[in-house]
Amino acid sequence: MEIVRWVLLGIIALTSIMTVFFVLLNKGKGGGLSDMFGGGMSTSLNSSGVASKNLIRLTVTTAVIWVLAIIGYALFLRFTAV
Repeated sequence: MEIVRWVLLGIIALTSIMTVFFVLLNKGKGGGLSDMFGGGMSTSLNSSGVASKNLIRLTVTTAVIWVLAIIGYALFLRFTAV
């Protein structure tokens, strides 16, 4: 059962980092942090409608996986005697 715990913790850590990265890449309404890091890259990514939609889909997908992993980890802790 320790393997399940470590896998869930690994998924939580990985999706946390990926979600922060994708949120920073998204174009904000007023510029913001996405323009601070590689302004040329963020403008070229967000100039295309398809690339912007795909980036939003990736952000939402990683956030949903993160939430599900946290719920799974909480249930795992609740129903196992440690």
